[in-house]
Amino acid sequence: MGASGIIGRMKIFRRACFALVLAASAVAPACAKGKADCVPVVREGWIRLVPGGMPMHAGFGRIENACAMPATVVGARSPSYDSAELHETTLVDGVSRMRAVPELRIAGGDAAVLKPGGLHLMLMDPRAPLKVGSKVVIEFPLQDGRVVRGSFDVRAP
Repeated sequence: MGASGIIGRMKIFRRACFALVLAASAVAPACAKGKADCVPVVREGWIRLVPGGMPMHAGFGRIENACAMPATVVGARSPSYDSAELHETTLVDGVSRMRAVPELRIAGGDAAVLKPGGLHLMLMDPRAPLKVGSKVVIEFPLQDGRVVRGSFDVRAP
């Protein structure tokens, strides 16, 4: 093989490498975007009204993180309430205790279950009376600045 044959093959090799790099650079942002766009979701959200019109309600449901990376919830808020917080009820020496949960880490592929007698939302001072069957939006800010939004059905006590 002469010098012109080797030069010709090198040109083809360069073009193939260039095309490969170009294709990889086009796909890489799409892959990165897929990870950044992955946000946990709220499912089966519901709010239990309390009898007597008390200004405090409890919220339950699931926050599912199907993403590869963990997500950390750092609060809760709703335009329907003056205050919304994550709380956890535990049994200590036979006494039920409730405490605020400042951060809730949800591993990739896992879910946080908000249920009566455990992890739940404390929703305080509704801005307007709520009716059974209505829906309430609750937002969960994440540590990285993103926000998970969920719809919660209002149920009877």
